[in-house]
Amino acid sequence: MSRRSSVCLGLLLAAPATQTGAQVRAAAPSISDNSFLIEEAYNQEPGVVQHISAFQLFRGADAWAYSFTEEWPLFGRTHQLSFTVPIERLHNGSSVATGLGDVAVNYRFQLAAAERLSVAPRFSLLLPTGRAKSDLGAGALGIQMNVPASMVVASKLVTHWNAGGTVTPSAKDAVGDKATTVTCNLGASVVWLARPTFNALVEIVWTREAAVTGVGRTAASDALSISPGIRWAYNFSSGLQIVPGVAFPIGVGPSAGDDAVLLYLSFEHPFRSRSP
Repeated sequence: MSRRSSVCLGLLLAAPATQTGAQVRAAAPSISDNSFLIEEAYNQEPGVVQHISAFQLFRGADAWAYSFTEEWPLFGRTHQLSFTVPIERLHNGSSVATGLGDVAVNYRFQLAAAERLSVAPRFSLLLPTGRAKSDLGAGALGIQMNVPASMVVASKLVTHWNAGGTVTPSAKDAVGDKATTVTCNLGASVVWLARPTFNALVEIVWTREAAVTGVGRTAASDALSISPGIRWAYNFSSGLQIVPGVAFPIGVGPSAGDDAVLLYLSFEHPFRSRSP
């Protein structure tokens, strides 16, 4: 993915060896839905809200990206609403820009939640809140779809898979020229459930992103990264769970040299009494 979209994506952790996919999501002491670049296919539990921060610092580029995501269940686990607010610093040659990116408003539907396989398609509206003149936004309303699938392959091994795309009619470049842009993304991850409150993971993300180059014209570019990382959890009797994490995205192929450090922090807690 591009640097902007990879930070926003954001997002089974450990469970006893006897638990399967749906049970992993329900177990209170375990970590859940806390990947960094790959989206996991688990909606929020009823009565539980999650606040997610991700900060990515790019090596040698004088650039960084921060995103804040908040996820809420809608009348149960089948439906989920969330939003993502990105803030970025970009450095292109002699030009430096810092500011708000395009805010995403998201809806996710829990299509499947079987013992070993979960699927939860997400539909998003990308609001034109970023400045297109500074390359902080597309300058127009965009529509995004991503399909995450999560599969338990062994008692302590889980994989996650993503496929999606973004369409932005009337996207703008820095001088105001407009064209329709299409971005495609694919991703996968492997998570080792080493302990109930500690995981190691490797995420792979690929994107093909279009940029406006003139009136009605676009140019595509590819990005590919491999990101090893770890995450761990602190659980409290109040129901609060804090999950920090760190990863090291490494650009390969067309993204060689685009390395970064990624810091992750999640707070998940009940906002009302859970049903017995």
